[in-house]
Amino acid sequence: MYRINKLTNDIEKLDERLFKDLGFRERDHLQEWIAKNPEVLGEEFLIIQKEFSGFNDTNERLDLLALDKEGNVVIIENKLDDSGRDVTWQALKYASYCSTLTTKQIINLFQDYLNKCNQEEQAEDLINAFLEHTEEELYLNPGDQRIIFVANHFRKEVTSTVLWLLSHNIQVQCFRATPFTQHEDIFLQIEQIIPLPETEEFMIDAQEKKREDLEKGKGLSETRKTQLEFWKKFRDHLLEHDDIQKLQTPRPQYWFDVALGKSGVHISNLFNVSKSELGVRIYIGNKNVAEWLPYFLENKEKIESFVGEELLWDPNPENKDKIIVLNKKFLLEDRDNWDEAIEWMSEMTIKFRRIFMDLIRSK
Repeated sequence: MYRINKLTNDIEKLDERLFKDLGFRERDHLQEWIAKNPEVLGEEFLIIQKEFSGFNDTNERLDLLALDKEGNVVIIENKLDDSGRDVTWQALKYASYCSTLTTKQIINLFQDYLNKCNQEEQAEDLINAFLEHTEEELYLNPGDQRIIFVANHFRKEVTSTVLWLLSHNIQVQCFRATPFTQHEDIFLQIEQIIPLPETEEFMIDAQEKKREDLEKGKGLSETRKTQLEFWKKFRDHLLEHDDIQKLQTPRPQYWFDVALGKSGVHISNLFNVSKSELGVRIYIGNKNVAEWLPYFLENKEKIESFVGEELLWDPNPENKDKIIVLNKKFLLEDRDNWDEAIEWMSEMTIKFRRIFMDLIRSK
């Protein structure tokens, strides 16, 4: 890892170090850094427990418990300089324990965590805001649990097991956390090493048919089947445009996210059959609101001129997360209207993506 020296137009090599040599400890430091900044793991997570030991008939405790943007439970296990040999077995046990957690139990354990941290917010409100949940009944832990490992060095026993789990459609990721120093300054690099980010989408695509069969076997509701069908058609149509090469795998849910290259700010499209409405939105997470919402408001005229429509700016001011949205009515129950609806959503998504990415890059 190098530091750029603009004055000398040169690069300076940083010294790779071990956490123990710098006096850092797993629970006091690495775990706290991730708990406060979970986006360092490449996406948005809501931390709902720390050092959790509330499983029945066992005193074992996991490091961090989180929710992803789809409401799935995520187990995050942190090690410092060495992953150890048993971390995969340990995390699999935790995943099995978490597999039985109900929506109510998850809300309760998150509320316990908030109370211990002396936070007055209500767990259910924070979860709804994080999931941008407005229409349907809250349903958490809907699918398989995810596992994330963080360490400076991973033993072969661990990486071999992780690769085998991935081949069997278990959602596991490994992140290497490496400290660097230069004089008195200390730096931290966290990078995903398994699966490699550039191959992750190919692995997802290869397993999509298997997942689809599994979802059918579980018996999706008609609403979720309709959502999944619509998003598959939308994704296929959007990928026909040359400037979009990678999109998330469609899920049976009412939203579909498109990245903007900036953590905490992304496009979140909505498909609402009951209201006969589509929405193209910019979602800004609460940690990023102070930085980005005023900046986007300063460029409101430019944005709306490019999009060609007036947008709704922060229509829900009581929410900590903020949105900028454009809605349009379609009779979505009639699939004959889907081509027109998908064409409109694709056109607006591309416009939103171009103007907001340009603004983000130029800030």
